[in-house]
Amino acid sequence: MANKNFYITTPIYYPSGNPHMGHAYSSIIADIIARFKKMEGLSVYFLTGTDEHGLKIQREAEKNKKDVKLFCDEISKKFEELTKTLNLSNNDFIRTTEKRHFKSVNEIWNRLIKSGDIYLGKYSGWYSVSDEAYYDEDEIIEKNGKKISQTSGSAVDWVEEESYFFKLSAFQNKLLDHYKKNKDFILPQSRRNEVISFVKSGLKDLSISRTSFKWGINVEKNSNHIMYVWIDALVNYLTSLGYPDLKKKKEYWDECIHIIGKDILKFHAVYWPAMLMAANLPLPRRIFAHGWWTNEGKKISKSLGNAIDPNKIINTYGLDQFRYFLLREVTLGQDGDFSEKALKNRVNSDLSNNFGNLVQRIIKFLFKNFEGVIPFQLDSNSLNNHPLKDSYFLFSKVEKLINNFELSKGIDEIFIFISSLNKFMDESEPWNMIKSDKELTGKILTELIEGFRVIGIILQPFLPIASKLLLDTLNID
Repeated sequence: MANKNFYITTPIYYPSGNPHMGHAYSSIIADIIARFKKMEGLSVYFLTGTDEHGLKIQREAEKNKKDVKLFCDEISKKFEELTKTLNLSNNDFIRTTEKRHFKSVNEIWNRLIKSGDIYLGKYSGWYSVSDEAYYDEDEIIEKNGKKISQTSGSAVDWVEEESYFFKLSAFQNKLLDHYKKNKDFILPQSRRNEVISFVKSGLKDLSISRTSFKWGINVEKNSNHIMYVWIDALVNYLTSLGYPDLKKKKEYWDECIHIIGKDILKFHAVYWPAMLMAANLPLPRRIFAHGWWTNEGKKISKSLGNAIDPNKIINTYGLDQFRYFLLREVTLGQDGDFSEKALKNRVNSDLSNNFGNLVQRIIKFLFKNFEGVIPFQLDSNSLNNHPLKDSYFLFSKVEKLINNFELSKGIDEIFIFISSLNKFMDESEPWNMIKSDKELTGKILTELIEGFRVIGIILQPFLPIASKLLLDTLNID
């Protein structure tokens, strides 16, 4: 019997600053998939939250002259408010500063100690506070007299200190074997290829503790050490399910999908599965890494001050309009470029003209000529008429695409059908036909409204506000 449970997660967001476009994008993708899975009849568990430890957060708090926990409380609240602004259907909002999380992280650490996959040594190498990541010598370049990471451009410092290590090198072949046996474990394929290439190039043991700062989870038996923020953060996906007691929700974990940005792929597709293997725990079902957004062709960065505030865009244009643009503008997995001009064009041509006007004209016409009552009783013959016959295949078409993470193609199919309804209306000319054949006009209107009903249902995961408004107008429960 197929598993009736489904678990989807966003990355937990790092609250060193205000929420931005990237956070909103990951959350909206996860929300669309979660809502669609509910429509398929699955029991869905959807998690988001904040990752609040590490030196970067400690320094941000110090810079703002605030107690670090108070600083986290304030910023994390903004991320929690964003879930409301985005109308997310999440079941849980986790914070890594919660007691339940400390419990599950300590359990994982103790399991790794017990399995012999953690040992005490000395770390010396390049570390980026901004990326919370370690870099090899060949990943470092010099720019303007500073050492920086070749991939992220962030400054790195030479660090030497006592450290606990995770035996990541011991999992190289096991990871490659898992990737080989599970072709869809990492998606899209281009990201899978990157990960395989990275792992094949050789894995080194990973430094997983620091002694130079205090903001994080202490190693129980050696409190000078703070656990590496990524060891702490990744465990959140288990914490939310009640780990170490997974009994009640294990079936969700078996069907887990992580939605992440491509910049944190290595942590999720290499470190995380290796840790789970070492702890003798099952791996998530799938990791999907989406692309980055630029702002009118320019990379988004603090130094350029061109971050996109999702709250501002939503307040100006509307939530469904924002969701629609992000989804339709770019193929999931690829990079996208944001501009307000492109958003306006998308919203005006697709949502207002193609969809909104069609519904408005037909509903208005129905009230004027048929007192708002559906004039015709559909029968099996009507269901074979164009364009209705296409409407009943629409859900399975869209379902296949969503399950393949082709979200933009899924919504394309819906709007192709909306265009076919527009064409059907233009060709039928009910406003002229009403003069000579009221019965046939009623039949045409009924078929159009049945098309709207189907659209209203299928659009729910994508445009929850517009679809509810449409279904309410049609008096559909």
